[in-house]
Amino acid sequence: MAATAKAAANSNIDAKLAALRTDLETLQKDIKGLAGEVGGVASNRANEALRSAEKLAERAYDLAEETANQATAYGAKAAEDIEAWTNENAETLRETVREQPLTSLAVAVGAGAFLALLLRR
Repeated sequence: MAATAKAAANSNIDAKLAALRTDLETLQKDIKGLAGEVGGVASNRANEALRSAEKLAERAYDLAEETANQATAYGAKAAEDIEAWTNENAETLRETVREQPLTSLAVAVGAGAFLALLLRR
């Protein structure tokens, strides 16, 4: 009888071990499936973040291009205004220099010295 009880206990242990192996295999499969799902969700989130970053970069590029175009237009307008003012006042300046050459020379030297002082700093 002792041998029968021992065989029954061994059989019971073997059955429990087999059930435990089956449970572990099922758990491994579930964990692998869960890891795959988590990886899929993470991949989807990463793709969404990448698309958002691309949209943001495109918007920033568009804004920078628009600002550069506006600055170029403003610079061109300022250059036109300066050119027009220069053309309008060039003849008056020539007449003044012809009438008062020493005064004009003194003003030019003073303005040059003043600009030199400003640029040295």
